[in-house]
Amino acid sequence: MSDSYAIEIDKPDEPANDGALFHLWYMVAMLMLAMVVSFIDRQIITLLVEPIRRDLDITDTGISLLMGAAFVIFYVVMGVPIARLSDSRNRKKIIGVGMLLWSIATAACGLAKNFGQLFAARVGVGVGEATLTPAAYSMIADAFPAKKLGRAIAVFATGIYIGAGLAGVLGGWAVKLISNAAPVELPLIGTLYPWQMTFVAVSIPGLILVAIMSLTIREPARRNVRTAMASKKAVPFRDVIKFMWSNKRTYGAIFVAYAFSGIAFYGFLSWIAEFIRRVHGWDIGSAGILFGAIYMVFGTAGALSGGWISDRLTQKGYKDAALRCATAFFAISMPLMALTPLMPTMTLFIPMLAIATFAKSMQQALSPVAIQLITPNEMRAQATSIFFVVSVFPAIGLGATSVALMTDYVFHDDLAIGYSIAVVSAVMMTLATIALFTGIKPYRESLEKSMEWRDAD
Repeated sequence: MSDSYAIEIDKPDEPANDGALFHLWYMVAMLMLAMVVSFIDRQIITLLVEPIRRDLDITDTGISLLMGAAFVIFYVVMGVPIARLSDSRNRKKIIGVGMLLWSIATAACGLAKNFGQLFAARVGVGVGEATLTPAAYSMIADAFPAKKLGRAIAVFATGIYIGAGLAGVLGGWAVKLISNAAPVELPLIGTLYPWQMTFVAVSIPGLILVAIMSLTIREPARRNVRTAMASKKAVPFRDVIKFMWSNKRTYGAIFVAYAFSGIAFYGFLSWIAEFIRRVHGWDIGSAGILFGAIYMVFGTAGALSGGWISDRLTQKGYKDAALRCATAFFAISMPLMALTPLMPTMTLFIPMLAIATFAKSMQQALSPVAIQLITPNEMRAQATSIFFVVSVFPAIGLGATSVALMTDYVFHDDLAIGYSIAVVSAVMMTLATIALFTGIKPYRESLEKSMEWRDAD
């Protein structure tokens, strides 16, 4: 059987084969599960703040570097080279190798004995972002037409919320289970504390999933190619930059807006469970379970709703629906994210957290949709990688740290963490909304240019 496939699922005279359509959605589901695993491995550290601080003797700022800066180092160094491979080689295999490496790195976090070793292991966990997301977006864009791309990428994007949610729910349960456990003595390895055993435990699902994916999903055939791809060589990086520069107002608006919004997003995500523990007095296990359940349910619902709304507007003739919707969702999210950590009681905090999570997740699939639609196939992974370097690097690298710096050096009070989250959310989401609004008109112009090489959907 061929390892590549592609079908047109919207042509009225050529109805989709049910088996082929099943494989397309199965591929999306497997990629979504890979994102779930990636986010669990990335986010589990947010529930282990206190024991890591205690055993490694570090501050909130030090913890924030483990959450953010360490995670993005690998991506900044290797993201574009890996993306170049994704634009010309088998994307499924690239994702598989990445999953194997980041799962091993997660286990290595559990073997770390000091800050330096844990920092180095967290750098390895960053393999996930470098290998999974650009290749996955490219695969999904090859499998679905423009008017269904929002929903398909939204399903993939729910992995962020399911993964972060499961990190909270399962991580919180695990923390409760092992919080009173004694350290374990292992031959050659030495003493492992409960927080270290948590890292080892969450690394196992990734190792299982990579085996399943390698055996059951297929590489989609490439479509929407602008230049000939007779060889296996990737498009030169300078050509990608030249193309993106010709659409600089569109890419620039998206990149800047998502850098600002990402800082707010990751600052909120990294510290909200610890906020519940410090300010409202919950144990971290219960805080993780609460936050995880809300994030998983309302984040998933928001991402799917946003993708559905964008697709509906696209079908009604709004070609700029992806950016138009994202701008509106940013504007709605700003006051909700800022007000949530200011709620004085858990009775008010819990429903506000649910509403804010739903609102801010609605835009999750829309920047990938916009980038895939205006970027030729042979440049998509590299363009996505550049997007991550320019936008996601400051988001992940500065999101957790911006909140920590506010807490440590502006308020000088661990209990002021809610004010730190609120300030970062309000400022960054306002800037993000303004930046994305300026890109709507250029985005329409970029879509017009793309009709020269895009297939009719």
